[in-house]
Amino acid sequence: MDFFETINKRYSVRGFKDKKVEKEKLNQILEAGRRAPTGVNYQPIKIFVIDTEKNKELLKEIYPQPWFFEAPLVICVAASHKEAWTRPWDGKNIAEIDASIVMDHMILAATALGLGTCYIAAFKPYAALKLFDYDETLEPILFTPLGYPNAEPSERNNVRKNLTDLVIYK
Repeated sequence: MDFFETINKRYSVRGFKDKKVEKEKLNQILEAGRRAPTGVNYQPIKIFVIDTEKNKELLKEIYPQPWFFEAPLVICVAASHKEAWTRPWDGKNIAEIDASIVMDHMILAATALGLGTCYIAAFKPYAALKLFDYDETLEPILFTPLGYPNAEPSERNNVRKNLTDLVIYK
């Protein structure tokens, strides 16, 4: 699939088939995340691959929408603010930016492989911390279910502002 076709095809999937994700495809997705750029290439992230069958009760605590744990897998990208690059002139730590880039790479890779995803930032962080065995150096940044789509895009997925509303040329 062409890159721009992948971008146009991606949508927030809120329904999944009862079909496992092949190990080869999962590894390609994880490799896309590993290859993602991060500030000064510090790679201050951890990627958690969560089996929904084994962790359904915890996933319900994290984000209680049924389609979230309907997918066979859920991926979480967590970041360490201690390990991330910080801009020296204003102290801006970019751990969350790095984690977002990693997740975006994986979501686009999943789309290119025919899999569905949905960015989840509206989760309960206190529940998500249980995934890390309460490792205080990690912060959960984003989740996505991962599986074969069983839902069409909503109309909201196709609504985008015009470039003239977003772009400012100087």
